[in-house]
Amino acid sequence: MASEPEKSNNKVSLLERLSNFLLREPEDREQLVELLHGAYENHLMDADSLAMIEGVLQVSEMQVRDIMIPRSQMDVIDITALPETFIPHVIETAHSRFPVIEDDKNDVIGILLAKDLLRYYAGEDFNVRDMLRPAVFIPEAKRLNVLLKEFRSNRNHIAIVVDEYGGVAGMVTIEDVLEQIVGDIEDEYDYDEDEDNIIQNADGHFRVKALTEITDFNEAVGTNFSHEEFSTIGGLVVSKFGHLPKRGDMVMIDNINIRVLRADSRRLHSILVEVIPDEPFPIEST
Repeated sequence: MASEPEKSNNKVSLLERLSNFLLREPEDREQLVELLHGAYENHLMDADSLAMIEGVLQVSEMQVRDIMIPRSQMDVIDITALPETFIPHVIETAHSRFPVIEDDKNDVIGILLAKDLLRYYAGEDFNVRDMLRPAVFIPEAKRLNVLLKEFRSNRNHIAIVVDEYGGVAGMVTIEDVLEQIVGDIEDEYDYDEDEDNIIQNADGHFRVKALTEITDFNEAVGTNFSHEEFSTIGGLVVSKFGHLPKRGDMVMIDNINIRVLRADSRRLHSILVEVIPDEPFPIEST
C-alpha cells in the first residue's frame, strides 16, 4: 500500500501535468493539435474526444465543395413523374428528402419530404408541386462551420450547391457536415448492429456491411474474390476506388456493380451490390 507521502507526490504529479497542458498556449493550429495529442497520450482524454475535436478543427477549414454530393449522383424526383413511378425509387434510396427538378438537374424547384408521401397512400388529393418545400441554395466555397450554423438557425437539413455561374453543382445535408465531426451518423434506415452483414433486397440487390469478410461475401453473392490481400469487402472496394469513396460513388468489379450507401470522412460503412448476369453467347444458326 502506498504511503501518504507517495500518494501526495502522485497527486502533485497529476496536477502538474494538467497545469502544463492547460497553461501552454499554442501559437498555431499545428501546436494545438500537438497539444491535444499530448493530452490523449497522457490519458487526459479518450480517442473519441480527440477525434471529435480534430473534426471540429477540420470543419472550420473545409468548404462545401469538399463534401457535397455531385450533381451527377444526386437522387432527384422529376416534377412531371407520377407518384407510382418515383415512389419505388424513394423506397430504394431511403432518403428523407429529395430535390425536385423540372426539365433537368440544373433546375431544382423545391424539396420533397418522403413523409409527405403518406398523404398519397392515405388517399388524399396529392399534387407533388403543392407538397414542395423551398430549396436553399448555397455557394461551393461556403465554409462548413458557417453552413452548420445556418442549418441550425434555419432548421434546414438540406441545401443545393451552386457553382460560380449559378448552375447546380451538387447538394449537401446537415448529416454530411456533422459526420465530419462525429463520424458516421446512423439513421432509421441504417443497419442495426444485430442485423446480418448481408441482406438481400426484394429486387435481388444486396446491402452489405463493409466489414463483411470476403469469404462470407463470396458465399452469399456467388463471387470468387481473393481474400489474400484484403480480408473484408470494404478493403477490396476502397482499393478499387483508389481513395475513400463518398456516398453514391459507384465502381464495377468484374460483373459486380457496387454503389456506396454509407461512408464518412474516416471509413466506408456499407455498399449496395448488384450482380450483372453474364450475357449468353449467341448461338449461330447453321
